[in-house]
Amino acid sequence: MSANRLLPPLTQIPAQIASIGDYESYARPRMTDSAWAYLQGASGDELTCADNKAAFDRIRIRQRVLSDLRGAHTRLELLGHRWDFPIMLAPVAFQKLAHQQGEEATVLAASAIGAGMVVSTQSSVSLEDLARAASRPLWFQLYIQPDRDFTLELVRRAEASAYQALVLTVDSPVNGLRNREQRAGFCLPAGIEAVNLKGMQHPGTHVAQAGGSPVFGSGALEAAPTWSDLGALVESTRLPVLVKGITHPQDARMAIDHGAAGIIVSNHGGRTLDGLPATVDALPQVVDAVEGRVPVMLDGGIRRGSDVFKAIALGAQAVLVGRPYVHALAAAGAAGVAHVLHILRTELEITMALAGTRTLADIDRSALWT
Repeated sequence: MSANRLLPPLTQIPAQIASIGDYESYARPRMTDSAWAYLQGASGDELTCADNKAAFDRIRIRQRVLSDLRGAHTRLELLGHRWDFPIMLAPVAFQKLAHQQGEEATVLAASAIGAGMVVSTQSSVSLEDLARAASRPLWFQLYIQPDRDFTLELVRRAEASAYQALVLTVDSPVNGLRNREQRAGFCLPAGIEAVNLKGMQHPGTHVAQAGGSPVFGSGALEAAPTWSDLGALVESTRLPVLVKGITHPQDARMAIDHGAAGIIVSNHGGRTLDGLPATVDALPQVVDAVEGRVPVMLDGGIRRGSDVFKAIALGAQAVLVGRPYVHALAAAGAAGVAHVLHILRTELEITMALAGTRTLADIDRSALWT
């Protein structure tokens, strides 16, 4: 769809939007083909992306009746902060591709409804501007850059702007096979860039020899982060560091051994390695490996409040939502994002009431049908 035929954002939320999935059809005509390919697409044949949702659909809830639900709530403590409900906004890059206000609209929505938000390193609005716009604690998502000194500068900027945690994404030493992006010829339009990375020195490019190794021969992995980088990051900051991109239980143990304050089970929304397990399928083994030493969160596939319930039953303390709120951002700006959060919270509370669970602490694996 060409940019000059895009529909403007909605000025009010249509009554027909009853679930967060309804926003997708409203988002598509408000985004260019290129932007849609970037924000909606995944890696390879997009099997892992699809399975993130399908895996939740396979899980059934065990209902209990006549439970005493007086005083029911969804409050939780996470890394020293009290949250009213266990749903956060995941880091998504370049949100101005979806709406002209981009991340600024998202942070206003999160603040208005009391949700946590993780700001992407590749945000199209500076981390400082977003901190000034927020009235709730923000977390900062970090990629360790080839320029380690610049990475530390990003950490210092986040600390100075009162971010409350760092979320280190570790599952993408190289980009995944983004075939949908390739077919759409994706490139950032004028006026949209990773503003937090301005001024960073980029390593020299290496061109693989004809007939040589296309990735391993390119030098792209020479500065890829390792476990020692995680340890160094933890030592260099006063902020808790959560590690995002864990699906293997041994990696969860190693992250904790290197100082991680939390684990986020994630397969990058299916955008890195196609063929990985759905995050909710990987969650139980990671939870068992962590043994309660640090909080575990889940990212990927959440489309209903009942999905939030299922993730908590399998051991997650909270969940992160990505694509659905970007759909709402494209459709209706800050109001749409706030609406997505409200719908998910409402659905979670209804699920808890119908399953006979009064608080998040009452939700465990016995709440699922096996």
